[in-house]
Amino acid sequence: MAMSILSKKILRALAEILFIVFLFYTNLLMGQFVRSRSEPHAPVFLSALADIITPTNALIGLIGAIVGYLCIEQFRKRW
Repeated sequence: MAMSILSKKILRALAEILFIVFLFYTNLLMGQFVRSRSEPHAPVFLSALADIITPTNALIGLIGAIVGYLCIEQFRKRW
């Protein structure tokens, strides 16, 4: 069963946006652990996740990912 061109473009955009969001959260998680190195009781993984997964961070990550995707698409169209 062949997918339509529009379906492929939508899946590609979704995959790229989700990958950018993944990178955003990975960066936040690493920052959480770097900041906590000086503390006597460093947070465990689940505690660090709970600190970074907030509605505000989700909105920032999603907006940043969409803007990043649109910028990359403009570069692709020019070259």
